[in-house]
Amino acid sequence: MSEPAAVGAVQATRRVALLSGASRGIGAACARHLYETGWSLSLGMREPVQPDWADSERVSVFPYEAAAAGAERGWVDGTIDGFGRIDAVIACAGIMIPKSVIDVDDTDLDLMFEINVKAPRRLVRASWEALATSRTGRVIILASLSGKRVKSATSGSYSISKFAAVALSHGIRQAGWDLGIRATAVCPGFVATDMARSITDRADALMTDPDDLARTIGMLLDLPNHASVAEFSINCQLEELY
Repeated sequence: MSEPAAVGAVQATRRVALLSGASRGIGAACARHLYETGWSLSLGMREPVQPDWADSERVSVFPYEAAAAGAERGWVDGTIDGFGRIDAVIACAGIMIPKSVIDVDDTDLDLMFEINVKAPRRLVRASWEALATSRTGRVIILASLSGKRVKSATSGSYSISKFAAVALSHGIRQAGWDLGIRATAVCPGFVATDMARSITDRADALMTDPDDLARTIGMLLDLPNHASVAEFSINCQLEELY
């Protein structure tokens, strides 16, 4: 008779991560890694599909359109209702439109800002109270090395949005420090995903594996409050600084 109560107690103490962009690429790899290391997950997807590796008691899937202001509210509320807590927000949803700062129009630039900057800010704001209640709340903003330097003309407009994403992470870190909230901007170079394959002819073996990035994110989430990492850069090629 005591087994259901014991299971419920485990669920109540298991850490819960809210993760956007979970249907593919870095987000999907991160979700699976966190699941395998004991997290419960609330996954946001444009077209929600329960992963075939997931136990429905530990993984919930919600419809989420990053470009839609207000879409985060139902997702966050549903996560609190289902799991009772949020310990981490991992913003992996992103978009790249490869145009120079001269060629890009306002519509494309606005869309990159909406998805790469404003959407993660809204997710964190909606989850703020739960993250603060955790006292070890964690935020991962999946930025890019394009948020640290401008590598080419056609990456220029994307870089504008990713520089802003890095600044967003620093702003969250400042705002949440006394509440036990720690934020990290994770800045990879080329990662073997559909996004990278669309802009480079590098073989997958010469790009960072999404699973390696997922393990890195898991490590950052596990660090204690007094071992905070503000930025984490990871690269598949030799560059002067990265």
